[in-house]
Amino acid sequence: MGDYADLPGVRTWYETEGSGDPLVLLHGGFCTNDTWGAQRPDLAASYRLYLPERRAHGHTPDVEGPLSYTDMAGDTVAFLESVVGGPAHLVGWSDGGIVALLTALARSDLVRRMVLIGATFRPASEAFVAPEMLDALTPDSAEMAFFRELYVAASPDGPDHWPAVARRVIDMWRTQPTLDAGDLAAVRAPTLVMAGDDDLMTLEHTAALYRALHDARLAVVPGASHLVPLEKPAEVDRMILDHLADGEVGTMMPVLRAPDPAPGRDATA
Repeated sequence: MGDYADLPGVRTWYETEGSGDPLVLLHGGFCTNDTWGAQRPDLAASYRLYLPERRAHGHTPDVEGPLSYTDMAGDTVAFLESVVGGPAHLVGWSDGGIVALLTALARSDLVRRMVLIGATFRPASEAFVAPEMLDALTPDSAEMAFFRELYVAASPDGPDHWPAVARRVIDMWRTQPTLDAGDLAAVRAPTLVMAGDDDLMTLEHTAALYRALHDARLAVVPGASHLVPLEKPAEVDRMILDHLADGEVGTMMPVLRAPDPAPGRDATA
């Protein structure tokens, strides 16, 4: 069961489950909270889960004008302040990962640790393995049938509004987000970057995201796609829980994480 929160940007549907420190799950584009079904039992055993459905997704109504990740991040900030009541861990999948990144940039005080699954920081043309796939996505295409069914089953705007939402989300993918390495370096939250080895975005893009973040870990899951939380739930849940529980990374032979040399000491010595 869920409820609505009257946020400044949009009346937002959310669900809660479990007990413990707050953990916000941010679903993917065109998705609803139902897609977190494989994660909820494991994560709710250790955390108080909060699952908001973003504007124009699930039970949350659409808004006028174009859709943007920045506005969705603003909604997430308002959700953290008014519903969660303070800082939380964020786990974002696909579009949810982008929203998590922008939330951490906007309000670092509200984000403790993050997990980004299949997330990008540049538009599809620069990040996707096959950006031309967007040309085949239309509201009535077979590739969109699963998402169309999710929308029709939950949206308060009714099934006839689906084409408008579908076009605007795809437009958002074509043009957003537009972060760069300097933006990413400002993220302070310890972050696990996760992707399937056959994900929508290139491995090079995922590696660039990992390398640009100030405090990051990288997990490329073998034999998995952009749907890795559904395909490998046990592995994904374990990595999420391990990351949220861990403190500083301590390895025997650090390279990227090697400490800076002491002042006055030759780094090549």
